[in-house]
Amino acid sequence: MTDKPLYIRVADGDNVAIVVNPGGLPAGTRFPDGLVLREHVPQGHKVALEALAENAPVVRYGQIVGHAKRAVARGGRIDETMITLPAAPGFDDLPLATAPAAPQPPLEGYRFDGFRNPDGSVGTKNLLGISTSVQCVAGVVDHAVKRIKDELLPHFPNVDEVVALNHAYGCGVAIDAPNAAIPIRTLQNLALNPNLGGAVMVVALGCEKLQPERLLPAAGAAAAFDDSGIVRLQDDANHGFADMVAAIMAMAEKRLVELNKRRRTSCPAADLVVGLQCGGSDAFSGVTANPAVGYAADLLVRAGATVMFSEVTEVRDAIHLLTPRAANPDVARALIREMDWYDRYLAAGDADRSANPSPGNKTGGLSNVVEKALGSIAKSGTSPIVDVLSPGQKATRKGLIYAATPASDFVCGTLQLASGMNLEVFTTGRGTPYGLAMAPVIKVATRTALAERWHDLMDLDAGRIATGAATIEEVGWELFHLILEVASGRKKTWSDTWGLYNALTLFNPAPVT
Repeated sequence: MTDKPLYIRVADGDNVAIVVNPGGLPAGTRFPDGLVLREHVPQGHKVALEALAENAPVVRYGQIVGHAKRAVARGGRIDETMITLPAAPGFDDLPLATAPAAPQPPLEGYRFDGFRNPDGSVGTKNLLGISTSVQCVAGVVDHAVKRIKDELLPHFPNVDEVVALNHAYGCGVAIDAPNAAIPIRTLQNLALNPNLGGAVMVVALGCEKLQPERLLPAAGAAAAFDDSGIVRLQDDANHGFADMVAAIMAMAEKRLVELNKRRRTSCPAADLVVGLQCGGSDAFSGVTANPAVGYAADLLVRAGATVMFSEVTEVRDAIHLLTPRAANPDVARALIREMDWYDRYLAAGDADRSANPSPGNKTGGLSNVVEKALGSIAKSGTSPIVDVLSPGQKATRKGLIYAATPASDFVCGTLQLASGMNLEVFTTGRGTPYGLAMAPVIKVATRTALAERWHDLMDLDAGRIATGAATIEEVGWELFHLILEVASGRKKTWSDTWGLYNALTLFNPAPVT
């Protein structure tokens, strides 16, 4: 081999490390410290740094990620089949707000060019949003959106795009069931996303359970325009399909006229609402991309911004490391509330946290959800957690926030948009073309090999950290500046360049009738 053999040990107490070299390393490889591999170890997979007896703890990130099912010699490979999943941390004796980080010096003078809204929020895009009250109208809306893009949008150069807020909800559901509050709240708050500029309109069928008035912001479209903000396809005025499309286009044109008047203005970085997410994770996620994102998250918090991290099942097993960071005991108890709710939600579906990680995560070296969670929370940096949001709630605080969502990429992204996110940072090790139409998504690769192979899909290479070519701090600062450039519209993400967008996907734990 021409490359020097490298492994990464995260914490001093770890008894395993991961192999850095692309393609892995063969049996007999000797590391500078004298460790010799007893078998081939793929890139990102674990090697025992010391002999492990049967049932011995396997330690990574300074935490027990499981116990060895059988004895492993020093230099032996450890994969997911060789580790038992430990019990999740209990809730009764967790430390509550015992160690919130001291405030760091504020970062002043950092700005971006955004679209200021009447409610004080700021958009990073200028979008016309067309929401739907029920899935039944999605086909008509999609047809109308294509016509709007082809025939109207070219006349309004200051409007970035037209976005349909389609979803699979609205009827055939238990609309008044307690958990129905989650999808309804999500749709209501999606319409308030700052990138839509308060100009959202709703297309309804007319007979659905979720009546469109519930989705139109009270101080939004209906108040700003000389119409109700609602097109109902079943209205008597619509004589066939052509009339339906014409009605949607007429309302859309009024909104395009107003949106076209918007201009980017200089805004403080404090107006950013940044969502953090990971997908297609691997063993490098917790040592390269996520720590760099965490460093950038701390910089954003110091600049006064709002930063959200999420994904309950990828946080649950590290909850004992998060409750001490809560700004006060109420925030810590809110963290526990969301973890407990999700435990019960999974149990009701005869599932548990062992359903995570995915096969691809395991191929990338992640053995179980404990190891995944410990790497996932690195995205949150070190700042105190100042608030906790239930799924689809709107963020109202500055600082680091935990926004509870499922771990599914597209469900998490939808819920973060509902919480007010105007830009997302997404880390990946296995690779995914994930993107969102409603907000820019900066993709951060955990490995240089992925960044090079997917050179026109990844926006930042954090894999340089693994080889020592860059530090966590250097990549964190690079990401911070990239966020400001993307938020200003001066730089396009690859997902926006290609128009690669995932569908909005509601989280609906309520019954379907």
